[in-house]
Amino acid sequence: MDATRHTDTRGDSHVQQVQRSSLIAQVTAQLREQIVTKQWPVGARIPTEAELCELTGTGRNTVREAVQALVHAGMVERRQGSGTFVMAASDLGGTLGKYFADAQDRDVTELRRTLEVTAATLAAERRDAEDIRALTEALGDRNKSWASDSVDTAVSVDARFHRAIVAASHNAIYLEFYDSLLPIIEQTMHHHVTLHGHDYVDEHVALVDAIVSGDADKARAAALTFFDELGHDICSGGPTQTPSEQ
Repeated sequence: MDATRHTDTRGDSHVQQVQRSSLIAQVTAQLREQIVTKQWPVGARIPTEAELCELTGTGRNTVREAVQALVHAGMVERRQGSGTFVMAASDLGGTLGKYFADAQDRDVTELRRTLEVTAATLAAERRDAEDIRALTEALGDRNKSWASDSVDTAVSVDARFHRAIVAASHNAIYLEFYDSLLPIIEQTMHHHVTLHGHDYVDEHVALVDAIVSGDADKARAAALTFFDELGHDICSGGPTQTPSEQ
């Protein structure tokens, strides 16, 4: 055998493998972007495999592996016979969701206290005209929902209200982290409403008044008062009134 004519193809194979891995990473990033930018919101079914192939201009194997990477990250979930659904708006949310899946309501509430008391204080210092409008509107929607809507609707509206406070802090990292926690926060809220049902209307009004007036000390105190009462209800059993009974 002429050694000079022997061709070593191992290098070409390695290049092809790298190129394929790079393509999968690109497609994964492309799909992730659709989720992060809310083009595919949490709870939505993403396009079918064939549709994703057309969207990305790649083959089924590449798309399948890209989707699987998002499954591992906790951002999407495959449901047999139904499709693939968005579970979290970020890798962080998916990762946290795995850790918090079995979290106790008390633990989640204590984490919320740490985040939201600081966010309320910052919101009082940094809120602008748009924040004031959004908070006032969110408070009205929240209290109205508590008076007349179902538990599911009341919880969703309540969560949007608390998110508005975090948004008014103008801390992008706080908001990103809070958004990643929203599913478990809503779950905890739902448990609390079902078991205890306290509406905390006065506490929420006091909190918004303090933020709108720009009084950081009062905003912090109002947030602490709310979470102290919320924590007391969780530990003691609290009242048992649901939104439709207000």
